[in-house]
Amino acid sequence: MQKKAVRGAGTRAQPWVLNTPSGSEYLAFRDETTTPPMLIVKVGKTELRYDLRAIADLHAMLETHGDWMLLGSADEQKPAAAGTVEAWARSSDNPIGGWYGLKKGLRGRFAMYVPPVLDALGLAEVESKPRDNRMRAI
Repeated sequence: MQKKAVRGAGTRAQPWVLNTPSGSEYLAFRDETTTPPMLIVKVGKTELRYDLRAIADLHAMLETHGDWMLLGSADEQKPAAAGTVEAWARSSDNPIGGWYGLKKGLRGRFAMYVPPVLDALGLAEVESKPRDNRMRAI
């Protein structure tokens, strides 16, 4: 079930065409043939990989949180601000006990690329503003 019209089917052959909260276009698709199954994000020639569980786990966390949550996107080498989606995606307290990012050196930016996937699936609402982008479960 999708909240809004999104180009693509979320497969390698027909990836979703999405926009980051800041407006940059990227591609994303599920690859359930890998171990673990992955959400793959392509930004130009760069490929980022996240554990596919991130979609369900992030949605569940947002439902429990019950309100808007700042995204706080940051590169892997930079600290994530406390209380943000990015910090949760790196925390030893999340359901997988650490990073959802799977590609060393490119494990960050979770809060840049995964929230729009939840928005496209109708699981969350993502706000896009000049600063302090945030999301909440639907």
